[in-house]
Amino acid sequence: MVFRALLLCFLCGLPIVASAIELTLPASARQTAGQDLGVSSYALPTAAFDGVEIPSRVFEGFVTRQAWRLEGGGVTPLQLLQPLRDELTNDGFSLVFECADRQCGGFDFRFQTEVIDAPEMYVDLDDYRFVSAIKGDADAPSAAVSILVSRSAASAYIQVIQISVDQNADINVAKGEEIIASTQGSGAIVSSGELGQELDVSGHVILSDLVFQTGSSNLGEGTFDSLASLAAYLRQNPNRQIALVGHTDAEGSLEGNIALSKRRASSVRERLIAVHGVAEAQVSAQGVGFLAPVVSNRSEAGRTSNRRVEAVLISTK
Repeated sequence: MVFRALLLCFLCGLPIVASAIELTLPASARQTAGQDLGVSSYALPTAAFDGVEIPSRVFEGFVTRQAWRLEGGGVTPLQLLQPLRDELTNDGFSLVFECADRQCGGFDFRFQTEVIDAPEMYVDLDDYRFVSAIKGDADAPSAAVSILVSRSAASAYIQVIQISVDQNADINVAKGEEIIASTQGSGAIVSSGELGQELDVSGHVILSDLVFQTGSSNLGEGTFDSLASLAAYLRQNPNRQIALVGHTDAEGSLEGNIALSKRRASSVRERLIAVHGVAEAQVSAQGVGFLAPVVSNRSEAGRTSNRRVEAVLISTK
């Protein structure tokens, strides 16, 4: 009964506002996240986790990420996904890949693809569905989209990532059909003057002028504009807190890379406190290793992009 009512709601539902397609959600859906990342890149999964990584095609263009929550149980991820998948095909999209939880790769797929942070988006590792699609010519599509659907005991969750492809973007083709974008991807890369605004709008930002070599946790000497801008933002907003999150490439073990990534984040935290006078209570340091890449690790350029530190706004006010 619940699903039948939801299907009826699709006829009078809410549009997903995005440049590539307007999908129709149940009228009861409440948007929990809406992120316009501007010109960025997105690694669109094209197959299940293969034991090393998720085969992906990386596009560069205008990226949006959105999430919705539907209160109440009784509807499965597949039941929610089916009407959205049909809308994609009716709008001229070609399905590239579709999978369900363990078929996708379970934990590994969930943590190696882009997912909006909880509580805005929730993923049950044993109960989720995923589909990706492109529009236009297979070699030069005009748009790409992925849909991730899951549920908790009380609610259902839908995430939609869309990209309007920039055919003039500076991209390189590597290893068959894989495309490696020149930008760092998930999370905005902004100039120092825009950093504070990006934190307020998107909730996180890559400190793109920090460079870490493989196996090293030492932050280089010199002036980093991103740190000066971040410090100014924190001084102007003394009640706000951030978490510095370190990331690595995929060389080495997960445990070793998590430890390394946390040391990198800690070195950035120490610099903010010692050199820029940021209050210790405003900054924490965490590391997730190679679990959240922005591009494939199959190329040196990709590995370089994945070695990064992000600032994540954790304040609620």
